[in-house]
Amino acid sequence: MRDVFPILMTVLCALVLGSNARAEGGSLFSQGDWGGARVGLIASRALSSDGEADPSLFVGRAAQGLFAERPAHEPAFENAPLALVQGSDVARIRALIGAAESRRDGYDAVQHGARIKTPKPPTQMTLAEIYRWIEETPAQPHAIGRYQFIPATLRRVVAKLGIAPTARFSPGVQDRLADVLLAEAGLHEFRAGRLGRVGFMNNLAKIWAGLPNSTGKSHYHGHAGNRASITWARFNAEMARIDPAMIADQALE
Repeated sequence: MRDVFPILMTVLCALVLGSNARAEGGSLFSQGDWGGARVGLIASRALSSDGEADPSLFVGRAAQGLFAERPAHEPAFENAPLALVQGSDVARIRALIGAAESRRDGYDAVQHGARIKTPKPPTQMTLAEIYRWIEETPAQPHAIGRYQFIPATLRRVVAKLGIAPTARFSPGVQDRLADVLLAEAGLHEFRAGRLGRVGFMNNLAKIWAGLPNSTGKSHYHGHAGNRASITWARFNAEMARIDPAMIADQALE
């Protein structure tokens, strides 16, 4: 018995000391708690999902996002002239795209699936700042602005117009960029009667995921959570109001 007693005492002491160490260990490197829990002497640094400290201003980005960026579309009329892209028909199409893509956020819209938003409203940012946000927040969607430009399309159209990276992503700049896409979708051909309404609408749906194509679904339905946000009936009715063929028929009545 005398031999066993010292062993038992040693085991009990070890258990007590281990318990105290565990109780104190969390207080040295705690992240704090807004509910009033004690904050440690050394606050732990925020970690990214791969377990390493993230030096970026945009902390906590995921290694693999829930949403992948959808592929960029191929312009239907890549060499379409950019002149004369204006008029009441353009204003109506822009408004329809805005209703399908950005809704109440308008020119300051950022894709809802982006976990890390822009540091300030997009219209207050330069193109260079937007590009930096895109680069520093990988693995998330980056569609931005009233017309929800995805990165590849944004860079391509900005280059096509020769807009400087220092330019602000203002409503006027966004409209100019969107007008390039309208021309590439066949606006001039539609106006001239060389492209039917449904064909033009299907081309628009290849650019803007919120618009349905003639199947009634988004061209990108199911890809990265995309779906049409307006019905084909509404899209068709709005486009019929600016369809040259419909306008000509009404003039003959």
